[in-house]
Amino acid sequence: MSWEPGWDIGSYAEAYRAGASVRDVIGAVLEALTAAPTGVLIGEPLREPALEQAGTLELRGSDGLPLYGVPFLVKDNIDVGGAPTTAGCPGFEYIAAGDATVVARLRAAGAIPVGKANLDQFATGLVGTRSPFGLPPNVLRADLVPGGSSSGSAVGVALGLVPFALGTDTAGSGRVPAALNGIVGWKPSVGRASGRGVVPAVRRFDCPSVFARTVADARRAAEAMSGPDDDEPYSRTSFPMASSPTRRLGIPAAWPEGTAPDADVLGWFEEALERLADQGYELVPVGLEPFFAAGDLLYGGPLVAERYVAVGDAVAAGLVGLHPVVSGIIEQADKWSAADAYRAEYQLAEFRRAVDPVMQRLDALVLPATPTLLTIADAITEPVTANMRLGRYTTFANLLDLAALVVPIRTDGVAVPAGLQFLGVAGSEDLLAGLGAEFIGESFTPTTSAHRVDVVVVGAHLSGQPLNHQLTDLGGEFVRATTTSADYLLYRLRGGPPLKPGLVRSATGGGAIEVEVWSLDPDSFGRFVQQVSFPLAIGPIELADGTWQAGFVAQPAAVVGADDITAVGGWRAYLATQLHA
Repeated sequence: MSWEPGWDIGSYAEAYRAGASVRDVIGAVLEALTAAPTGVLIGEPLREPALEQAGTLELRGSDGLPLYGVPFLVKDNIDVGGAPTTAGCPGFEYIAAGDATVVARLRAAGAIPVGKANLDQFATGLVGTRSPFGLPPNVLRADLVPGGSSSGSAVGVALGLVPFALGTDTAGSGRVPAALNGIVGWKPSVGRASGRGVVPAVRRFDCPSVFARTVADARRAAEAMSGPDDDEPYSRTSFPMASSPTRRLGIPAAWPEGTAPDADVLGWFEEALERLADQGYELVPVGLEPFFAAGDLLYGGPLVAERYVAVGDAVAAGLVGLHPVVSGIIEQADKWSAADAYRAEYQLAEFRRAVDPVMQRLDALVLPATPTLLTIADAITEPVTANMRLGRYTTFANLLDLAALVVPIRTDGVAVPAGLQFLGVAGSEDLLAGLGAEFIGESFTPTTSAHRVDVVVVGAHLSGQPLNHQLTDLGGEFVRATTTSADYLLYRLRGGPPLKPGLVRSATGGGAIEVEVWSLDPDSFGRFVQQVSFPLAIGPIELADGTWQAGFVAQPAAVVGADDITAVGGWRAYLATQLHA
C-alpha cells in the first residue's frame, strides 16, 4: 500500500494493519515535503530524526499508541528537540534542547514530527504575509492571503501533506488560516494544552492549536497533546463541569457599525444558519458589542505590551530578518504604562462579566471565522488595518476564556475560503466538536457521552472490589481498562477496612499502574466526589495513551511510611500476593 497525499489518521492505521512499513510511509511523506510549495516549511523536512523515530516505532509496535506512525507539522515557534526554532526570524534561531510539552505528548502517542512550518514572524499577524521565509499559497484562491500566523501549518494540512499540524492561537492564528484554506481549526480552552516550549506571543492567552481535515482527526490530536503540566504556570488542572446540551446557538442580533462581513461571507454565513435551523437548533440573537470590545483590548490597548515582554529584547537587538511591520508593532508595545495595563484589566473583567451569563445559556456562539476575503495586495498595502479587520471575529476568544472550533462554512462540496466558527465556554471542546461535525455531516462519537464525566479508579472502586457499588449505584458505566503512564507510585495505605491503595505521580519515575475508567452523568459525578475523603482526593491522572482524566490520587501526607507496592503493577495484583502470602 503506497502513500498518497490526503490520508487522514485512519488511513495510516489501515496501512500499518495491512503491513506497510512505518519507515517507508514516513519516507514517502518526507519526499513529498521536499516538493512542498515555497513558504510552507522553514528549513528542510526533519528527515533523519523522523526516520529514526519510525524505526523505533516499528520495533515497539502499535499497542497503546493512538497516533502510531502518523506524521505532523509543527509551527516554528514550537520546539522540536534537536531542530532549529526560528519563530519566523532568522536571527532569532536556536537549537531546541528538547520537545515542547505538546510535541512530547504527541510523540508519546506515536506521532512523528516531520517538519517545521512557516508563520507570521513571532506569531504577530493573522495574514500569513509577515515572514522572511516566503508566502505559503492559499490553496483555494491564489490571490488571497493564506491566513496567519500559523500559515504553513494550515497550508500543509490543506495540501494533504500531513493529516494534522500544530499551530498556536492568541488572537485567531489557529482559526483564520483554517477558514481561508477550507479545513478544520481546533482552538482548545486556554491552559488545556501546555505552552511550555512555545515561543510566547501573549503568554497567558496563547493556545497550542490543531489543524486537520476532519473534526475527528483534530480532536484525536488535541486529546493526545492536552493535559496539565506541572512545569507550566498557565496550565490548568481542571475545567468547569460540562452542562447538558441545549440545542441553543447564539447568532448576531445585529452587526455593530463597521463589523459586518463582506457580501460573499455574509451570504455563506446566512446559508449556514439556515442549515443549523434545519438541523433543529434554536438560533438566539446575541449582542456582539462586549465580545468585540474585549477583542480590541488585545492589540488596540496596553495588553499588547505582553508581546514586548515576550520578544521585545530580540526586536531591540535588531536581529537579522526582522519583518518591518512586526518590529514596528512590538516596538510600539513598550509605550504603555502599568496604570494603563491595570485599567485594561478592569475593562476586561467587566466584559467577561457581561459575556459569561450569555454564554452559559448557549451551547455555542456561531460566527464566521473571518469577515472578508483579504487579498495579498491589500494585506501588503494596508498591513495593520487589514490584519485587524481579518481578526475581528476571533481576537476576543482567549481573553474571554472561550474554546473554539472552525469548520468549512459550506457543506455542498464547494470549497470556499471561509469558515464557520463555534465558540463555547472553557471546557466545552467535546460539545463544540459535536456541533462542528454535525454541521458538516461528519460522523462523530464523543469521548464519552456529552452527558457524562469520566473518572479513573485504582483500588477499592475497581470492578469486583468492595466499593465498586458506589459507582454502579449512581449509574456509573464501565468505559475501559488501561494503565497510567509510567510515572506513578502505588502505596498500600494504612487503615481500613476496606484496604485502599494510594496513587502518587513521581517526578523521578515509577511504573504503569492498572486502572479502570468509569463514566457518570454530571450530577452523579458531583455526588460521587462528595464521598471522597482524606487520605484520597480527585486529581488529574495521566493515562498510558497520554490523555489526562480526573481520578483517585493520594494526598502526599498519606503515603509517608506506607508500603510501596508499585512493583506489582496494580491493586488487584497486590491483593493476589496477600492471598498467597
